[in-house]
Amino acid sequence: MGRHSRAEQLRADRRSAGGDLTGRHVRARWSLPLFAVVVTAAFVGVISVTPTAPAFASAVEGRAAASATQPSQSVTAAGQPSAQVGRDSFSVSAPPPPVAAFVAPAAGTPDPGTAQAIAYAILQERGLGADQYGCLVSLWNRESHWNVYAANPSGAYGIPQALPGSKMASAGADWETNPATQIIWGLGYIESRYGTPCGAWQHSEDSGWY
Repeated sequence: MGRHSRAEQLRADRRSAGGDLTGRHVRARWSLPLFAVVVTAAFVGVISVTPTAPAFASAVEGRAAASATQPSQSVTAAGQPSAQVGRDSFSVSAPPPPVAAFVAPAAGTPDPGTAQAIAYAILQERGLGADQYGCLVSLWNRESHWNVYAANPSGAYGIPQALPGSKMASAGADWETNPATQIIWGLGYIESRYGTPCGAWQHSEDSGWY
């Protein structure tokens, strides 16, 4: 009876031990697949939130291209020496130096009785000063050297080189020989087109004619 009880106890112990081994075996069999699932899920999550190298490079290139297509801007500084400084798409430049102001040529006082003396007196009567007289002297020196009889093959004639010379008949019938008649007509022409003798002289300087 004692041996039988001992044998039954051993069988019971084996069954109990076998159950524990079976449980461990079941747990070990499911642990590896579960670990693999967890690792895979973590890896997919990391990929979904981290940009890949090509995508990141494309984003950088797109940003650079957008910056390159933006219009450039410039700032001009007044009253500074001519210079230009560039940075990225911005530039700062200074304007060129201003053009020198027009200066009327000086002519001095004309000799009495000359054509220039007649012109000087007419200008004074019209309220024009020595600066306008200087411009007129330079202008008609270029055109005719103040010669009443100066004739050009083109048909221009007299001190103001009216073209044709017969236009000066509106100022007097003696337009071919009288310097006063020619000067009066010439000043009327200048006033109608250029305002003043200096306006006509500046145009002649720029273009070679008036």
